[in-house]
Amino acid sequence: MVTAELSRLDRSLYVIRNGQGVAMTTDEAQARQAQVLTAVPALRPDSLGDNEFRQEHGVSYAYHAGAMANGIASARMVVALARAGYLASYGAAGVVPAKIEEALSTIRREAPGKPFACNLIHSPSEPALEKAIVDACLRHDVRCVEASAFLDLTPQVVRYRLKGLTAAGPRHKVIAKVSRGEVAEHFLRPAPDRLIRTLLDAGEITPEQAELGRRFPMADDITAEADSGGHTDNRPLVVLLPELIALRDRVHRELGYSKAVRIGAAGGIGTPAAAAAAFTLGASYVVTGSVNQASVEADQSEAAKRLLASAGVADVEMAPSADMFEMGVHVQVLKRGTMFAGRAKRLYETYRGYDGLDSLPAAERAELEKRIFQRPLEDVWTDCVRFFTERDPDQIARAADNPKRRMALVFRWYLGLSSGWSIGGVEERAGDYQIWCGPAMGAFNTWVTGTHLAAPANRHVAEIAAQLMHGAAVTARVGQLRLAGVRLPATAASYVPSPLSGGAR
Repeated sequence: MVTAELSRLDRSLYVIRNGQGVAMTTDEAQARQAQVLTAVPALRPDSLGDNEFRQEHGVSYAYHAGAMANGIASARMVVALARAGYLASYGAAGVVPAKIEEALSTIRREAPGKPFACNLIHSPSEPALEKAIVDACLRHDVRCVEASAFLDLTPQVVRYRLKGLTAAGPRHKVIAKVSRGEVAEHFLRPAPDRLIRTLLDAGEITPEQAELGRRFPMADDITAEADSGGHTDNRPLVVLLPELIALRDRVHRELGYSKAVRIGAAGGIGTPAAAAAAFTLGASYVVTGSVNQASVEADQSEAAKRLLASAGVADVEMAPSADMFEMGVHVQVLKRGTMFAGRAKRLYETYRGYDGLDSLPAAERAELEKRIFQRPLEDVWTDCVRFFTERDPDQIARAADNPKRRMALVFRWYLGLSSGWSIGGVEERAGDYQIWCGPAMGAFNTWVTGTHLAAPANRHVAEIAAQLMHGAAVTARVGQLRLAGVRLPATAASYVPSPLSGGAR
């Protein structure tokens, strides 16, 4: 009875004392005939978070399914979420331009008029890819990008933002995913003059857009990325989110914007309790990532989804990233069922220790070829030349007289293909699967144990979103009652997912 009353989220909830003792009811008539000890208002899932986020993005919920690179956050996933009223980002990072074009066309065709975002990842080693994503977004009139892994602003993210500026405000929305205050501040402030002048001189923006660029912040929303899968600094959300909110407020007071930049929460959002906690901390919206990778709509192999569905909260590890390998940047990956993390670390240690492939001791080279690459390194280099000749020829030119860089490209071959082996379910390379994953995946698995969502085949991405938001509302209501001193039975205090009426798919 208590559980049922807690789940009637569209009604106020009353704790009453009547002739039978203390009870809980959503029946106003019954409450009027008894002594009301405490009451909490209706709390629908679509009322959680910042209403301005919902209005400006044209969605029903303050919920964002973040991008997962290499198209794992697929067009199919974006379409499913867009149709259900959620914002979702297409995972354009690492995808060749032709496939990005195809995916954006598919989303436009299958979810006409529905809002969505496209990931724009900072690519310091492949600037041509960053430019190609912006070009595609402009051609397809994509109104929102999720900017991730940026350490500083680049001409391309500024170009996207400024190309959409009018006197009425930004037409191109930017959601910046950050894990550090100094990076967040770049997006809280207007674009720097040096980049505005560069774009203006190149004819990329108009004088009016250049002037407007000095009056608006670079982002509409900033996502506090805590302990997430992929690129992360493993920051605790309870530390990072309040820090960025305070920073936002300081910059807002200084610059006097007419509207404040919204701050959302990502990293560790895999249960209703985590989502409810983020909203309680002041998050305007919540962002999920890892939990969506095991969904039906994710462009990930069934073998990888099974590994994800069996993961615990401690089954993750940091490993060198492919896109920022030379900089020593790491990403968080699944360690259960794969040896990728250890092998990637060995490659980075080798890169740090030697000046080039020709400097490798014969025994070391033979071990790498046998255990990791499973082919001669010269053959790997031939593949690199073929790949970058099509994708970014400058990469090969820069490595021509630089043995260290050539070694980096060869090692990045393994790091780059390892996620492709996972996506494709290549059985003979199962031990090398690179699966980006945060502890939220394990928390989600624990939460859904014994329910219909335990099986990957039942994990439709829109239902995951609906269950998390419904559960977050229930959890928030439980929290309100507890703050009022109400003691609830353990069986009623936690929301357990059950099939939703109406089919949230």
